[in-house]
Amino acid sequence: MSTEFNELLSPLGDKSHTDKSQIWIIGTREQVLHTINEFYVKRIANDRVKFTPIIPAPFEGKYMSVLIR
Repeated sequence: MSTEFNELLSPLGDKSHTDKSQIWIIGTREQVLHTINEFYVKRIANDRVKFTPIIPAPFEGKYMSVLIR
């Protein structure tokens, strides 16, 4: 891997990524969408913008989203 790619993965001077907790949601597309809606209704997440877009997961037939808190 190139040095530039490694710097993108783990910026040494940027603590904003390391200070935030993450909740990973993995399941079928419907399960992920339902969990996102449930977290919003239960006020675990106060805004849907805090979720990453739903993307295919590295598991067959699964999708994922990440909640950054």
